[in-house]
Amino acid sequence: MRKRVKKQLFRIDLGRTHYKETWDLQKKLVSLRYEKRIPDCLLFTEHEPVITMGRATSLSNLLCSRDYLDERGIDLFEIERGGDITFHGPGQLIAYPIIDLTDRGRDLHQYLRDLESLIVATLADLDIKADLKEGLTGVWANDSKLAAIGVAVSRWITYHGLALNVNTDLDYFKLINPCGITKFPVGSVSNLLGRKLDLKAVADLMAANFARMFKYDIEIINDLNTILVGNAAV
Repeated sequence: MRKRVKKQLFRIDLGRTHYKETWDLQKKLVSLRYEKRIPDCLLFTEHEPVITMGRATSLSNLLCSRDYLDERGIDLFEIERGGDITFHGPGQLIAYPIIDLTDRGRDLHQYLRDLESLIVATLADLDIKADLKEGLTGVWANDSKLAAIGVAVSRWITYHGLALNVNTDLDYFKLINPCGITKFPVGSVSNLLGRKLDLKAVADLMAANFARMFKYDIEIINDLNTILVGNAAV
């Protein structure tokens, strides 16, 4: 069997962002990736408070009015990723892989399983034993959901991704039935460990696991203009 050669991966750390600007950025990067003007990318961010509703969302899972969200300064977006409703906010690590699945057999189901394995491996690095639940997408520990996954694909380029509750204020999740699930509560890494974690350090662990599991060499991109304006051919 021929050994898979490692590919280049751009890692982009965006800091804290409003959801809409990062959503727009992802779509720009998807177009550049399809045109082979950039390699695969891995974006990390932490969003200002926002509730997003995927293609499978039932409005009954939004437990408050839009006026109430406006009063609290919480954005609301209906988006094209799979899955139901979820919350993103400060203290939560968001990872958005922009990946061409063509070289990976165009297997979206396997890609979702790979993202789950990525989260499990990252939590293991933090001494948390996490597991999966049959028939449900995401990652759990002690029956609490620590991470949600929802992706979209355009011409076999992935976007959207995963959200890991690191230091997240879990009271926000009382505004929704997260991912439409009422049987299991939402949890966080900080609650399990009894301490706050540095989000950048957790992102470093996840990036290292991503590179190992998906066979990449990482290049850190500090200036987005080098991609959006003077992007390099792959």
